[in-house]
Order: sequence, then C-alpha cells, then structure tokens
Amino acid sequence: MKRSAINAALRAARATVTQHGFALPAWADWTADHHAANPEQSAFLIGRQIGWDVTDFGSGDFARRGLTLLCIRNGIQGDATERPYAEKLLFVGETQETPFHAHKIKLEDIITRGGGNLMVEFTRDGSFADDDMVRVDGRLMPAYEGPIRIAPGASITIPRGVMHRFYGEQGHGPVFVAEVSQCNDDRNDNFFLEPLGRFSTIIEDEPALLPLWNEVGT
Repeated sequence: MKRSAINAALRAARATVTQHGFALPAWADWTADHHAANPEQSAFLIGRQIGWDVTDFGSGDFARRGLTLLCIRNGIQGDATERPYAEKLLFVGETQETPFHAHKIKLEDIITRGGGNLMVEFTRDGSFADDDMVRVDGRLMPAYEGPIRIAPGASITIPRGVMHRFYGEQGHGPVFVAEVSQCNDDRNDNFFLEPLGRFSTIIEDEPALLPLWNEVGT
C-alpha cells in the first residue's frame, strides 16, 4: 500500500471525526518526533497497540478491501493487571470491505455512530464456534440469513470464533463506526478465512503524515 494512500485515509478519518464532533486525545496527532520526545508515554501506547492503523489486507485495492482504525484504549491480552477492555474507532468506506475473520479471545460490540449503514455478514465456513444467533441491541437475530444492517445508533455483538465481514452499504456513504470489546490483539487474535495479511507492506512514495502504531520504534 502506498504511503500516499495511507496519508489520504488518515486525512479522511480525521475529517470524519471533526464532522461528527468527536474529540480525540492529543497523542492522536503525534508525529514520529512527538513519540521520540515522549518515550515513556509512547512505549505505553505502542505496547498496547494504541494508535492509528490503516490496512488494505494485502489486497492492493484499499477502496475495495481495506480499513482505517484508531485504537483509543486497550489492555494486553492475558495480563490480569491490565485493563480488560478496548475501544476503537473504525472508518468504513461505502462498499469497502473488511474481509471474513474471527477472534478466539475477543468478544466485541460494533456500533454505527454516524454516516451510512454498516452491513455485517456471517459465514459458517472457517468458524470455530457454532452460534446460530447474534444480538443486535440485545435482540436475537439469525446469523446466517444474509447481511444484517446496522443503522446509525445501532450495535451488534460479534460472537467469539464466528467468521464475519462488514462493509458500508452502497448508496448510503461512508460509515463512522466504534468498537467496544475485550482486550484487542491485532497481531495474534485475527484469523482470516482467506490467507490475508493483517498489516500492509508500505511503499514509501511520500513522507508519512502520522506513524501507524506498528511502525513506532521499528
């Protein structure tokens, strides 16, 4: 994925945040120099995978298959002394897909905060759990009867171990999404139906606007 495309995704995400009146922590604007000047806080953030994340899942086509995220808070999976919860913002383009994947440890709620509608789809293929129902704002719904529309203000609970994908519904524009979950580990707790990469290989065609969390200190 080109750095210029990552920079464009970050600018679009920040514009969405401004549009919806959501205030971000100061470190969300940190450059590499800010991280270097604040080593203790930087180490805390990066050790918990907190920060910006842009990926095309190795597709080479970010608009079709990709995702921009900002992890705002998180603990460390398996560490009982850490916070047991995480919070993320997700920026999903119209028809932009996050491909089928599952988590073994993390239970999560996905909430549409604004913009268009988020479409969530489940498949038994590759799943390592047998849930047939999911909850949308507490209401039980069949998981495998087609995509479930999550309109602004609504939320869905994603069962552990169930393969799911999501995308912005066509004709309704980009979607501003939040995730509230147990501790998140994007290095070890994402299991894709296809042989995909969670992080993109970056082609440096222009300077980085902001570093991604997995780049800091590398």
